[in-house]
Amino acid sequence: MKKILITLIFLANSAFAQNTYSPETLSKIKEVENNITSNIIINDEKPSSIEERMAKYNVKGISIAVIHNYKIAWAKGYGWANIEEKKPVTPNTLFEPGSISKTLNAVGILKLAQDKKLDLNTDINSYLTSWKFPYDSISKSKKITLTHILTHHAGLSVHGFPGHDINGPIPTIYEVLDGKQPSFTPAVRSEFEPDLKYQYSGGGTSISQVILTDITKQAYDVWMDENVLKPIGMVNSTYAQPPSKEKQLICASAYNRDGTPVANKFHVYPEQAAAGLWMTPSDLANYVIDMQLAYKGQASKVLNPEMVKLHLTPYKNSEAAMGTFIQDVNGAKYFEHSAGNDGFCGEFIGSLEDGNGIVIFLNTDNFKIIPEIVNSVAKAYNWKNYYREPQRKTSINVPDNIIQSYEGVYLFDDQFAIIGKSNNEFHFFTSGTKAKMHFITNTSFFNVEFAAVKEFTFDDKAQVTGYKRNVNGKEFPKAIKVTNLDTLQTSAFILSNVAWYYFEEKSFKEAFPYFKKATLVDPSDLNNFLNLGHAYLYIGDVQNAIATYKKYIKESIKPGLSFEQLLKQDYTYFKDHQYNVQAFDLVFKELNVSKP
Repeated sequence: MKKILITLIFLANSAFAQNTYSPETLSKIKEVENNITSNIIINDEKPSSIEERMAKYNVKGISIAVIHNYKIAWAKGYGWANIEEKKPVTPNTLFEPGSISKTLNAVGILKLAQDKKLDLNTDINSYLTSWKFPYDSISKSKKITLTHILTHHAGLSVHGFPGHDINGPIPTIYEVLDGKQPSFTPAVRSEFEPDLKYQYSGGGTSISQVILTDITKQAYDVWMDENVLKPIGMVNSTYAQPPSKEKQLICASAYNRDGTPVANKFHVYPEQAAAGLWMTPSDLANYVIDMQLAYKGQASKVLNPEMVKLHLTPYKNSEAAMGTFIQDVNGAKYFEHSAGNDGFCGEFIGSLEDGNGIVIFLNTDNFKIIPEIVNSVAKAYNWKNYYREPQRKTSINVPDNIIQSYEGVYLFDDQFAIIGKSNNEFHFFTSGTKAKMHFITNTSFFNVEFAAVKEFTFDDKAQVTGYKRNVNGKEFPKAIKVTNLDTLQTSAFILSNVAWYYFEEKSFKEAFPYFKKATLVDPSDLNNFLNLGHAYLYIGDVQNAIATYKKYIKESIKPGLSFEQLLKQDYTYFKDHQYNVQAFDLVFKELNVSKP
């Protein structure tokens, strides 16, 4: 009976989303849906539909809420909340996009300041009772405050968090802060003195979570629900980790970028303030509208004008305010926050002047479609100064045997690029992004994702030596092709990242020599030896893998992060991303270490 009821709810939501709008709104929806492009249009390419772009980027499901004139103009779901169960995305599907959690957490902390429960500029240890931050010489006797934490100026470590399998073990927030098992991340500690510069830190946000619970004496999700989420109109959202069994019925399942499902549908985040908010786009749109109205002088449902100003005003010379980021687009101001968890991503954008905005969530951690949909909405609703007209460029077909001669690793500006092939298509990889190669001539190409036009260079034997880079007529230093790994002079960081590219392509034999060289270049970094152990394991040399792991298993990679912890974290990553992990059974047995 419950299953039938849930099905009826989904059908009702879908019907409401698509059939109850005015003809004018339906026309706008169609305009948005069918004008999706990247920032460059190739040859006679036509704009795509949302569904076509979802197929291109392997996106399983999307949920969107569009804000116009300080109201939710429409909300709609696309694709699947769970493809295996054929469960569609509806406007009521809950997503766990991650770091947008920090935005509402900041609203909660600002409310405590508003209620005189804390001072934003007082030492955080004045409010921490269940745990204390261990200051050391790095902070140079300067005290960290909530102002620093909410604006990412606290100088703290740990950018973000990998999630945990719902079947555990799941660390407490205190184990996370101290980097103790079963936490996957190192301890949250000072990396430089507070208020020196901006550095994003989910670790810092997790400290604010403990401050809130220490002050309120309530569970984090309960207090946030009663004092922030419900009052602001986020009635379906929850910080509960994991969500209740009832809410899990309407939670989207998470998918990796390659389309594989995240184990057990989604990961759990004890770092609730930093990454743990489950929500719908419509719920979050209510927050955006509340802030937009408050910015123009109306009363917020949660914050007074002083706190609204702190929430929407950049701190010092950064774009970061207390919980949001402020964009100045040729004089038009927007507040926003993007987000990503394992198998999820999303973003909200709201104008500060004219009541426009969007909230968009995906249950796939491939964000490429997000700016394309945002640009289409900005055009349809005439966002001030925001829309960018795509450039049209011409490309030609080049035979595969010519492109194949360009394959390899290239170094430039202390960075690397790789030309490789996967899924029967050549690509250019750098900065974590695989980009399609669009050829202008047989020896030059460009990418939609990167500004430079690349032109290959050759020696007197017609062998590729590298490529020249040109951005809008300006020449940049040439990228040099790696031809001899033995004589290559570069950092262990570059070597390791090249190796991981090949590793994630399942090209383990190609990855191995780069991992090996990294250990020679920097033997002090034990992470290099952990990677080498993985490389041995996946080329089938199990004994050398075990010997490598065993040599360092009791060591510390860095303060707060042991070799054993990182081994377990990597194992979880391999398992979640559909690597064959059978050999790890023997590894953990030989090491006498419990398997996560």
